[in-house]
Amino acid sequence: MLLRWFLSRTVRQATDLSHRVQKMVSAQRDIISREAVEAIAKTMAELRTAIRSGENQTVIAAQATNLEAMANKWLRPYPNAAMRENLDVIMVALVVALGIRTFFLQPMAIPTGSMQPTLYGITQQDLRKQPDEKIPNGFIRAFLSVVKGASYYQVTAVADGEFRGFEPPQTVFPMVKKQSLIVGDQHYTIWFPPEDFEKRAGLQHGEQFRKGDDIIKLRVNSGDRLFADRFTFNFRRPDRGEIIIFATDGIEALQQGTHYIKRLIGLSADKVQLGNDRRVIINGKRLDASTPHFENLYSFQGPPRESSYSGHLNESVADSYKKPLGIGGLFRNESAVFSVRPNHNFVMGDNTMNSYDSRYWGDFPREKIIGKCAFVFWPISSRFGWAVR
Repeated sequence: MLLRWFLSRTVRQATDLSHRVQKMVSAQRDIISREAVEAIAKTMAELRTAIRSGENQTVIAAQATNLEAMANKWLRPYPNAAMRENLDVIMVALVVALGIRTFFLQPMAIPTGSMQPTLYGITQQDLRKQPDEKIPNGFIRAFLSVVKGASYYQVTAVADGEFRGFEPPQTVFPMVKKQSLIVGDQHYTIWFPPEDFEKRAGLQHGEQFRKGDDIIKLRVNSGDRLFADRFTFNFRRPDRGEIIIFATDGIEALQQGTHYIKRLIGLSADKVQLGNDRRVIINGKRLDASTPHFENLYSFQGPPRESSYSGHLNESVADSYKKPLGIGGLFRNESAVFSVRPNHNFVMGDNTMNSYDSRYWGDFPREKIIGKCAFVFWPISSRFGWAVR
């Protein structure tokens, strides 16, 4: 049967006709008579018997013609049948995609640097400080943007002047934006500006430029895009050290209506401490570099930074954190102990000197966890695929 389907065009056409008629009968069963259903079913059975029994192509073609005539007699034609068929396929594809996103794999972007060096958010380099760095052109630039997620922006002064500021970004078409900056009497337009372009450009009001100077020479690297595994935790609880994604709704001090990604440190009823060597102590046991998944956590050298803010909060809230905080807001020294509440979890960012996490706002209910990091699908880098731990 399968071999005949491959070798005979008549068999393929007859099989396809049978499937299409069966589909239309199923769709119209409630609006056509029982007599019509039985007549079509009988003719369809005769065609399928001819195909299965190995009848010659002439017999099969005749049976197919009979089925087509019977369908034309009893079934109601659909207007714009080709369009309806295409829309049907598109709707099925959308339902499947939404089902996968809801129950299996959900894409998400890393917006900040709180999980570096494991996962990277959006970063930038001011290439004005590297005069020998060349801006790539043509195919190379497109390749770096599509594959590596690296976008370049360059604006050269056409006249002397001082930087006067940015105009608000404008949406020209859906997904097409532009933004202008003013130097002297000149307006310069940037197409597809990155998020927070004003801050990333590194310009200061009143900064002077001469004709031919680079006003902007910037490389912006897109943050990692990954799939969150929403399936696994339906069958087991998260393990310590896994990178988890959780919803912020109802968690005080966090931006509502979004998702955060951090490393799971403390489980229900754990006693959490932070050592003076910046290592985590769980129930009296210090987690060191030999502990799986904790190779990066609290491994940075040097004194704590003045600010632990990582970009999660709006500027007005962030100002309250821009002060010396030691190794963590709730952990002023090694004797401080935080007790994780039952059915709650405690998380931290791998970029521990620049992460706003449970060290400052405490634990959160376990049911807020929606999944774990599955794999990075873009850009192509050392973190691509299942390399992330």
